[in-house]
Amino acid sequence: MHENLGKLEGMDVEMFIISKDLPEEQLQLYKELEGLYGKSLSFISDPDLELIDHMGMKNGDVAYRGYGMLDQDGKVVFKTVNDHWGEQIDKTVEEIKDEYNNLK
Repeated sequence: MHENLGKLEGMDVEMFIISKDLPEEQLQLYKELEGLYGKSLSFISDPDLELIDHMGMKNGDVAYRGYGMLDQDGKVVFKTVNDHWGEQIDKTVEEIKDEYNNLK
């Protein structure tokens, strides 16, 4: 994870993991990721799926797996539903960088 996150360095973005899990559950995962990789990402608890719905990532009472980007005004720049985004990290990073560069 930490090597893959490094692929996004140099971009003026804040990265978060958004899930409907409660903060206590997220803290456990945060610590597990930190223990495995030496660092983790901040989590946003969205138990009512409001932000997830805003991003177009709501799938019934759960969230799709994937990634997306909001601009400074909270407008959805793009979103991608992909269960395998982590396994396809090079493709994921390329799409994120392309969308980021289109904002300029």
